Amino acid sequence: MAKAKTTAFFCKECGYESAKWFGQCPACKEWNTFVEEPVAKNKSARGIASVNQKAVKNADCVPVDIGNITFEENDRITTGIAELDRVLGGGIVAGSLVLVGGDPGIGKSTLLLQMCFNLAQNGKDVLYISGEESLKQIKLRADRIGKCSGQMKLLCETNLDNIEGVLADEKPQIVIIDSIQTMYKEDVAAAPGSVSQVRETTSVLMQLAKGLNITIFIVGHVTKEGTVAGPRMLEHMVDTVLYFEGDRYASYRILRGVKNRFGSTNEIGVFEMQQNGLAEVENPSEYMLNGRPENASGSAVVCLLEGTRPIMVEIQALVCDSNFGMARRTAAGTDYNRVNLLMAVLEKRAGIHLSGSDAYVNVAGGIKVNEPALDLGIVMALVSSFKNRAIDEKTVIFGEVGLAGEVRAVSQVQQRVNEAVKLGFETCILPGVCLKNIKKNDKIEIIGVNNVQEVIKLI
Repeated sequence: MAKAKTTAFFCKECGYESAKWFGQCPACKEWNTFVEEPVAKNKSARGIASVNQKAVKNADCVPVDIGNITFEENDRITTGIAELDRVLGGGIVAGSLVLVGGDPGIGKSTLLLQMCFNLAQNGKDVLYISGEESLKQIKLRADRIGKCSGQMKLLCETNLDNIEGVLADEKPQIVIIDSIQTMYKEDVAAAPGSVSQVRETTSVLMQLAKGLNITIFIVGHVTKEGTVAGPRMLEHMVDTVLYFEGDRYASYRILRGVKNRFGSTNEIGVFEMQQNGLAEVENPSEYMLNGRPENASGSAVVCLLEGTRPIMVEIQALVCDSNFGMARRTAAGTDYNRVNLLMAVLEKRAGIHLSGSDAYVNVAGGIKVNEPALDLGIVMALVSSFKNRAIDEKTVIFGEVGLAGEVRAVSQVQQRVNEAVKLGFETCILPGVCLKNIKKNDKIEIIGVNNVQEVIKLI
């Protein structure tokens, strides 16, 4: 008799399983993502109701009318950190599974530890499970942040079978798993952090969260491409995916919701890394514009919208003669191809010859922006640097630029203008088609433009 195959090939992106190796994954079409790993001897998958029969003994397998299910916003648990609550959609939903990813040293564990302190002080039962640090190391980091006056318990364990027993006995309200790549199940013959282990452990944690009505936060490592390490299906299994962004050498951090089943995915939270932990930034616009140069060409202020929050950022451009046969283009903080497209529009529609010039575009502060409203600010910064004429420092700009050179409308214009007035800007340049949606304000001059030629005349 033929021996049963003990290994299989898994796609690191989507988790597709195959008996043989493929250069390209048949499911997600990614290249060179297959790895060979042992096959689990015993399947650990089971129904949610079987996690704790005593806790859910009255929950029969019977469909329920959606009209009979009630939920109030008061049922959410506030974390005590307003910026985190904003990204979560108003607070923590009981029984949810939240994945927090980010670069090493960005502040994932620090933020979750601060959240645990606040929840413990409010009378919540919190359990912090670490597979990377000892109890003394966690206490040392906790003392740097502050003292915890509530009931918070620590556990150092990587065996998920033991963790499952602890959760069933303790039944905490909030659990932190730091990190998912260190957890393993004994019946899965693969190394911790592998595709099989990450998939199985996340599946068990999901069943525990739903069956015991426990909110579980999972810390996930990221790859060099910036995605969570392990199979891509990890993001599909959890309820919420949060990413920490920002340069680890800069002082600020941005928490962005990539996926959220209980709220918006456009909200961001802004934090500043200080000696005693992460501090909330209540006014990100003022923070992002600190240190702005005065009367410098190639500098423009743009009002962006992240969810429901308007944020002012500075766009810097440097255009100079090229010393080589091929002009160089560099973009930091925005899409490189979008910058090339806007430069082509300027060359074709406005007659500004940039083909023989090097161009460098930077979003000051290290923030990454892809909103179309950034287009008009990039155009004005490029023209300002090319003509060596400074834009008035009290001017704010936003609008989308099309391939025909037209300036197109953007969303929530009134909210952007109100933010400019609050920060003391005196002039606002925006798409002409948006003028009818704006209330008159004596504190700011509104200038509508319809194409890039009108923008250049203003400079």
